Amino acid sequence: MFDLSSQQFLHLLPYWGYPLMFILMILEGPFATMIAAFLASLGYFNIFFIFILGVSGDLVGDLGLYYIGYSGGRKILEKAEKFLRISDSTLKTIENKFHQNSSRIIFYVKSTTGLCAITFILAGTLRMKLSKFIKYSFLGGLVWTSILVLLGYFFGYAAEQISQYIKYAGVAIFATAILAMVIIIFYKKYESKKILENNKKT
Repeated sequence: MFDLSSQQFLHLLPYWGYPLMFILMILEGPFATMIAAFLASLGYFNIFFIFILGVSGDLVGDLGLYYIGYSGGRKILEKAEKFLRISDSTLKTIENKFHQNSSRIIFYVKSTTGLCAITFILAGTLRMKLSKFIKYSFLGGLVWTSILVLLGYFFGYAAEQISQYIKYAGVAIFATAILAMVIIIFYKKYESKKILENNKKT
């Protein structure tokens, strides 16, 4: 069996695991959600609670970015552009697309591409209606969180089953799960660049 119980922090999960995971999901949703789902498959968490926390934590993080843009306006947007290394042409393309259909861009960016931070700050800067922002960020988050939870749970289940027969297989599968997460994130960034390039041609 894939045994993580020797690690001290796992002994404390029943006491502070859910609050800790919720905080981590706000700060770094994808990795925290996938790891929590991985641990849920091993019996450390309830998978349904993890899904709810994943969606909620992600939404709280999105609202934080929205309010950064809302309170800081164009000045904070320019700083975020430099910090996130977003080019002027990229930001302009996102803004043009945002003006065309703000609801669609929030949902699409949330569920498919890697431009969430700058797009949500932009949404606040442009004073997008809060209820609309929450709705489409939530819907996009359902898609994204579902993918992460399913992947994490699958890898955890595989680790538990295979480790009964192959020593250290669980560790190898856990590493594979992290690698899969990294690949997904890079793929999202690649897709976002491709979308922007297609927009520039049209």
